[in-house]
Amino acid sequence: MAEQVALVPTDPGCYLWKDAAGNVLYVGKAKNLRSRMRQYVQLTDERPMVPRLMAATASFDYVVVGSEHEALVLEINLIHQYRPPFNVDLKDDKSYPYIAITKDDVYPALKYTRERHRPGTRYFGPYTDARAARATIDVVRKIVPMCLATCAEWKRVRRQIEAHPEQRDVVALAQAESGRPCFDYHVGRGPGVCAGCISPEEYAANVAQVEHFLAGHRGQFVAQLKEEMAEAAANLDFERAARVKRRLQVIDGLDDKQRVVLSSAQDVDVVGFWREETIAGACVFVVREGRVSRTCEFVLDKGLDVGPEELASGFVKRYYDQTSDLPLEVCVPVALTDADTLAGWLTARRGRNVSIRVPQRGQKAHLAEMATNNARHYLARYELRTGYEDKRTNEALLQLESALALDTPPMRIECFDISTIHGKHTVASMVVFTAGKPDKGQYRRFKIRAELDEANDFVSMSEVLARRYAPERMADERFGAKPDLLILDGGKPQLTAAIEQLGELGLDIPMAGLAKSDEELFVPWDEMPVVLPSGSASLYLVKRVRDEAHRFAITFHRELRGKAMTVSILDEVPGVGEKRKRALRRAFGSMKRLREAAEEQIAAVPGIPAEVAHEVYATLRAWDEERDDGRERALGEGESAGNGAAAGDGAAAADAGDGAAAADAGDGAAAADAGADLADSDE
Repeated sequence: MAEQVALVPTDPGCYLWKDAAGNVLYVGKAKNLRSRMRQYVQLTDERPMVPRLMAATASFDYVVVGSEHEALVLEINLIHQYRPPFNVDLKDDKSYPYIAITKDDVYPALKYTRERHRPGTRYFGPYTDARAARATIDVVRKIVPMCLATCAEWKRVRRQIEAHPEQRDVVALAQAESGRPCFDYHVGRGPGVCAGCISPEEYAANVAQVEHFLAGHRGQFVAQLKEEMAEAAANLDFERAARVKRRLQVIDGLDDKQRVVLSSAQDVDVVGFWREETIAGACVFVVREGRVSRTCEFVLDKGLDVGPEELASGFVKRYYDQTSDLPLEVCVPVALTDADTLAGWLTARRGRNVSIRVPQRGQKAHLAEMATNNARHYLARYELRTGYEDKRTNEALLQLESALALDTPPMRIECFDISTIHGKHTVASMVVFTAGKPDKGQYRRFKIRAELDEANDFVSMSEVLARRYAPERMADERFGAKPDLLILDGGKPQLTAAIEQLGELGLDIPMAGLAKSDEELFVPWDEMPVVLPSGSASLYLVKRVRDEAHRFAITFHRELRGKAMTVSILDEVPGVGEKRKRALRRAFGSMKRLREAAEEQIAAVPGIPAEVAHEVYATLRAWDEERDDGRERALGEGESAGNGAAAGDGAAAADAGDGAAAADAGDGAAAADAGADLADSDE
């Protein structure tokens, strides 16, 4: 394929990657086709989905166009035509409703629809709330009387016009003589087309007002209504003035519900995203004249498996291809490399300059944060409604069973991680996932007993496995059942330690060592590591288990290190209790002054015998010398957290010397040592 790509021209255009059956997998655009496609076949494109795409690709096609703008338009049309699985798309986009105006009719009508866009019809939306779309139509007709496409009388008039197009100018007269007014006409929501009460020209003015209203441009519309009300009052037509006043009151009620978010009357769309695994939530705040006129929320079929820029760019193309309600500015959370091309496409569609920007501060940045937060909540509701998380978890367990050659799906997974600084305060964590979810009541933590001069993960891992899987621990109900899968963070060295240790214990537990760099799983039965597919449910589950073990280990490590820094050196001196410590603090005021004091000065403190003073002085000198030596050894060295460089902090679980469960303050879930033998805790 690389040889074929070398023959591709350097012109702008679109490329289509296809599988062996000829199905289109991905559609993209490029200013230089050959250069862009070469990045795919040489795997120099760093997007995580590219290796999976090229593994599935058997052939390609391309279309040359005249400019990058034409390439963008063609790309959108091709994506709409083929729906490639590797392109960003909306999930269940057919369900989104629109408000449409049948512009091709002599008397255009409003309709609520989910149909594909038809020529001669203007669509407003999409609306993600069907009730909101229907309510908007109801409000619009209270303000400006207009026919509905579902009205039987409107359909009758339409059929007459279509049957006699040459007499369309006299239809109003014919309806005035024989037409039957509909119910909406009597309640003020219909203009009276069915009774010949309005001409096509007058009706066209109503349609123009409705279009401005649905597009969010109400300022000029309100001014016209106020002028009309004043004119009617001046002509003593108080009934007409009252009708106009009621329409203005409806608009005022809408303004009360729509919060002002921008100090100036700007037309802006603010887009926010929240990504998870293979799906993402998107929220669009449609701001017109400084007010949020509506909020649109979507679920996308791509998430962490594509980059944030590709996700945003794909959504912008998909969303604005479906709506004619275009703003003057689109705010996105990440800079887009094709922002100028997208802006040119939107400008050509709107007829006025449209810009795409990333807000950095001020009101728009605050609104962007709100949009992101709304996207997160909408995605959570979607997952709860559809059971997405349970489906992904089941899929992940089945994938692990197949990839690691397990006898059954790993319903209980245990993962271990070591955290240390140069062998000091070395600890280990054990996290448990039951049925693919954290089982925090089964979490355990260990203080490593081995005397280590430096970090030694092999020794630490051997010790913790020997203690966890000792016969008395395996028989202890508080440790739960034997795991279906043992994951060791750190790759092959930790796996080797586990194989030796469990071999000595006579246990046969399926295990794998997870390497940090390439996310590879080393297994005992193969020299080559198992590579889980990028973006797969199984890989996300393994990484989640590993990250949780990181977090739990580093939390315990930091707790011990913090306590060590707060322990007084006087606690190590024989003969010094709380009373003598208080006496020394009162006499010298601080540890600095005490360390600088001579032995005679310490002995002069009331209540401090000479032999105790000698011990205090000697201990302080030894402590100073050890500290100075440690500083010299640390010159030029960075602090290494070993395998415990975890993501995320939280408070560690309290030790339970009697084996009782303790609460993990970071998660609010029970997580405890099972006995003093595990933690060797003297807290």
